[in-house]
Amino acid sequence: MDSNPRITSLASRLVEPNHSDRSKHEEDADYDDDDALFAELEEEIENDNSSAMREQGLETLRREMARMREMKQSQYGTYNEISDEKEVVRVTAHEPRCVVHFYHPNFKRCEIMDKQLAKIAPKYFNTRFFRVFVENIPWLVEKLSIKVLPCVICFVKGVTKDRIIGFEELGNNDAFTTAALELRLSVCGVIQKPTGNVLDPIYSVSNKGRREEDDNGDVFDLDD
Repeated sequence: MDSNPRITSLASRLVEPNHSDRSKHEEDADYDDDDALFAELEEEIENDNSSAMREQGLETLRREMARMREMKQSQYGTYNEISDEKEVVRVTAHEPRCVVHFYHPNFKRCEIMDKQLAKIAPKYFNTRFFRVFVENIPWLVEKLSIKVLPCVICFVKGVTKDRIIGFEELGNNDAFTTAALELRLSVCGVIQKPTGNVLDPIYSVSNKGRREEDDNGDVFDLDD
């Protein structure tokens, strides 16, 4: 792993907040912005007096650019919806960290949770955020014993580590703050405070679950 603080600082600028519900045109513009930023950083590094800095820096930028684009294509940094039940299972089983909101459009509190998660998602680029309409996923609803909405479940390395049911742990108030939800999500390590260093391993997760029994959480198997 690169340790040069200047290289780390430059590479960290590749991570830009994304926005959910972007149009195809906006996504194309986002990639154009990435190219422009990469060119700017590349030029800055190439003008450095140190040949070692130039070589190491360019290699780092190319690697991080490829990783950022791959993650953006996988919807990291956004809050979107998945409607296919098998896709929900696939994503939660294979992505290192996922925050999933199980919702129903007729519930006002689900709408409130949506707005809060949409604010948080761009801030934690190494965690996948999305929502699922409970009527589209009957098998999962039964398997996860989801009975109260809104229900937010945290998955770490394919295992359910924690869940937030309703707003009881958020002050039981519809006006709970985004910071309160962030703090609550951080308990099981599904989100971690940004360090400003994109070179941190994306598979580094906390092993401190909120409850001991969470360590034996659900691992999905479509053959069940």
